[in-house]
Amino acid sequence: MSADRADRGRGIRASLQRWYAMFVKELIQLRRDRITFATMIFIPLAQLLLFGYAINTDPRNLPTVVLVQDDSLFSRSFMSAMRASKYFDITHVATTEDEVDSLLLAGKVQFALQIPANFGRDLIRGERPALLVIADATDPSATGGAVAALQGLTASVFSRDLVGPAASLNGKPAPFELRIHRRFNPAGETRLNIVPGLMGTILTLTMLIFTALSVTREIERGTMENLLSMPINPVEIMLGKIAPYVLIGALQMALILVAAFWLFSVPMVGSLMTLIGLSVLFIINNLSIGYTFSTIASNQLQAMQMSFLFFLPNLLLSGFMFPFRGMPDWAQFIGEILPLTHFLRITRGVMLKGAGLGDLQWDFAALVLFMLAAMGVAVARFRQTLD
Repeated sequence: MSADRADRGRGIRASLQRWYAMFVKELIQLRRDRITFATMIFIPLAQLLLFGYAINTDPRNLPTVVLVQDDSLFSRSFMSAMRASKYFDITHVATTEDEVDSLLLAGKVQFALQIPANFGRDLIRGERPALLVIADATDPSATGGAVAALQGLTASVFSRDLVGPAASLNGKPAPFELRIHRRFNPAGETRLNIVPGLMGTILTLTMLIFTALSVTREIERGTMENLLSMPINPVEIMLGKIAPYVLIGALQMALILVAAFWLFSVPMVGSLMTLIGLSVLFIINNLSIGYTFSTIASNQLQAMQMSFLFFLPNLLLSGFMFPFRGMPDWAQFIGEILPLTHFLRITRGVMLKGAGLGDLQWDFAALVLFMLAAMGVAVARFRQTLD
């Protein structure tokens, strides 16, 4: 019996030693595979920080343009009340309605306030003049709280100004009419916001994965040596690998647009050719980024991990899942660097607003700069040899 116990003890100790050896081996492997280790640490940390600090479904300090045609005490009081609500930040003062429309189309403001001429005079006379508030409702969740705050102002906004003979105007109904125009998505339908955005997220994920595996696949299959022995330079290799996926991305885009029109009744207010041209630019952006990852990664697993590391902040900080203007300044700064942020503005702007290339010039320029930077890094990183 004692011999059996000793044998079992030795067997347990040997098993523990083997287990410990495997444990140490995996730790060493993790230390060597820095991308995998970074993925394991970065993804939960990023989710914690983004959901804890950056995500806000009730955005405040929304950029607002005012077109004031009545310089009266009541006009100034209403604008002061809007600022005090913390939902509105008056960033632009327009002089014409065309200027207001231009700012809304370009996405530079979320709200517009128009105070008509003789507003104060008509209010004192008891004629209930109307104030017009235009909301960019392409993202209904971004404007809901602000619209509710506006409607809550009507009852008491002029309570301190209506004194003396005008005190009788206090109370219900309010001495003026507040007309809220939800432009671009009057019914506040979420699908009109989500479906155009899905085109960007789908293209981002698929184009990244397709090209992130391109160079690493060549290395793992042993075909890179044949490729490097050919009289072809890195730029030609990159363009040759990217070109087929541009066609695949265009096919994906066409399928999504057909589904948007026929299944979800998403309108196409703007130019289809403008949307197609900017979509191709966005596809090339993501292909360039994926190709860059493929030149950095040593195997296909690492290329996939890097793709998801890039896709996660795109998904959370672009304005697809949560209102962009609800995020803190640092998160918006990161979001402005990401190509998906600009493409979402393009798709929603063209499809829902009828925006043209002139209205989207900043987003167009950002995509071009990002594409050139990604291509430059990819060419610089491309391995001329297998060493």
